[in-house]
Amino acid sequence: MQFFRHDGFEIAFLDRQPASGHGDPVLMIHGFASSHYVNWVSPGWFKTLNDAGYRAIALDNRGHGASSKSYDEADYTPARMASDSAALLDHLGIGRAHVMGYSMGARLAAFLALSNPDKVATLVLGGLGIGMVDGVGDWDPIADALVAQDPESISHARGKMFRAFADQTRSDRHALAACIATSRELLSEDDVARISQPTLIGVGTTDDIAGSPDELAALMPNAVAFHIEGRDHMLSVGDRNFKQRVLQFYADNPL
Repeated sequence: MQFFRHDGFEIAFLDRQPASGHGDPVLMIHGFASSHYVNWVSPGWFKTLNDAGYRAIALDNRGHGASSKSYDEADYTPARMASDSAALLDHLGIGRAHVMGYSMGARLAAFLALSNPDKVATLVLGGLGIGMVDGVGDWDPIADALVAQDPESISHARGKMFRAFADQTRSDRHALAACIATSRELLSEDDVARISQPTLIGVGTTDDIAGSPDELAALMPNAVAFHIEGRDHMLSVGDRNFKQRVLQFYADNPL
């Protein structure tokens, strides 16, 4: 892991070149309560991209993983979180990259494409479809579950799931509770219509969080939907067919 400083945070990141020593960069942005390792290393994305000749880069979002934490909700708006990714590209001297985000990371990638369109060559939005515009349900009970003293007292199903996930990843649960309060900011239909980069939207067919990828793609001028068969929100990110579709997407849209 390497680190750089931005907006008062120490941001951790991993940067791996392919065997050739150089390749088009792919910046990966992980989801809520996750990390670069959980979303991108463990499911094989770094190996997949490096083996295909791409430079694989992923950060730990502020409040997550090895990056520094804050308990101030104002630090976790999508615009401020996306600015860390823009700053990382600047730190690495990369002017333009493929950008891939999963779940919350997909939202951050979309915000990045709007705020820094010249830096984003293509977008892969995984685990988030029309929920980017319409919302992904009531997540307030998840914040309560994250800070509950006794995990056995949690009755909310999704809250129980994310509490278990946060405990498994040894996350700072109070930082995550602050993050979830403000990181869910929605984009309007007009916002997503302004995202003109080639975009692939991948959502599992049993994902009950993301919303329809087809409905989101229909709002965008240059987007296609991909259905990750038989996968839910947690398992879609590492799906073999999803990886193959992303590699084809990059081959069709080179830098």
